[in-house]
Amino acid sequence: MSEAVAIEEGGLADLPAVMTVMETAFDPCFGEAWTASQCAGLLPLPGVWLSVARIGDEAVGFALARAIAGEAELLLLAVRPDAQGRGVGKSLLNHFFRESLTRGADHLHLEVRDGNDAIKLYTRLGFSIVGRRRNYYNGRDGQQYDALSLAKTAASLQPQ
Repeated sequence: MSEAVAIEEGGLADLPAVMTVMETAFDPCFGEAWTASQCAGLLPLPGVWLSVARIGDEAVGFALARAIAGEAELLLLAVRPDAQGRGVGKSLLNHFFRESLTRGADHLHLEVRDGNDAIKLYTRLGFSIVGRRRNYYNGRDGQQYDALSLAKTAASLQPQ
């Protein structure tokens, strides 16, 4: 996997590949992953888009987002473990920034499980922690995990 990362707009036909990425990227013990039906139900809604990261012909990551009323939300972002550390997550985030600007967003936000390694990337690319949702994620074993709310404003939306 030494090829460049390509980001393409995705759709319902990409859901099997997206679900494969999600199943390998999200540890089921934390309860962060979505089901295929949840993703499929959201994709046709106005303002929702799916971006698929590929190396060659292989899907190695994805981002699911939505924009409405000047705000964009990153709903899901995942990168296959064997593709992590290769700039896939950063490429997906930069694509999210550009697409959000195109859709008129001046404020971006996301939620992430407290303790998730992705927080380092989000803060490095300009997101700030603005809140906490207690017991947001329900793990497989019944344990609950907090979510951190992160935000980024239009002044810092340029891709990095």
